[in-house]
Amino acid sequence: MNDMQRGEAVMREVLGDDYWEQRVASTTDFNGPLRDLSTTTAYANVWTREGLDRKTRSLLCLAMLTALNRPHELRIHLRGAVNNGCTPLEIRETLLHAALYCGIPAALDSTRIAQQYLEERGLID
Repeated sequence: MNDMQRGEAVMREVLGDDYWEQRVASTTDFNGPLRDLSTTTAYANVWTREGLDRKTRSLLCLAMLTALNRPHELRIHLRGAVNNGCTPLEIRETLLHAALYCGIPAALDSTRIAQQYLEERGLID
């Protein structure tokens, strides 16, 4: 299995088959090289490393995306966090912890997005 195939397999497991199919359908000559890079580098070579489980990696992604104030990517990685077994409590505590180091405004935005996502999926009231 090559890096692209390994990356696809991990991405399907973390983000779901529907996410992968939408990604493939919206890939163009312009955005394709960057998507290939993220598939092979992030998902085939980093997400598969030993040392951190996928749940921990997901929580780290939520914290770092909060720090970077990247709401679109945060929503994608909320899906991955839930798929990787993160609980609403763990997600909330990660975002609360991020507030201390990334700033309250960034954490407020991430918390709003997370609450909406978790409510949509029936994981919180």
